[in-house]
Amino acid sequence: MKKNVYFVFLIMLLLTQTVDAQCAMCRAVLENEGNVETAEGINNGIVYLMAIPYVLVGGLFFFVYKKMRK
Repeated sequence: MKKNVYFVFLIMLLLTQTVDAQCAMCRAVLENEGNVETAEGINNGIVYLMAIPYVLVGGLFFFVYKKMRK
């Protein structure tokens, strides 16, 4: 089991990418330009980038909780 965890951790380290997030000012400028489709895309990207850490931490706590109950 520990080998699988180390393998997944190694894969995660090797497959990292640089992610550039948009700031609140960039989003405000996009919304004011009238290009609604681009602004919605940027907003969806911001929400996606914000949600991933919460999902990962929640999954981690779930597995720890499940392991502690055994």
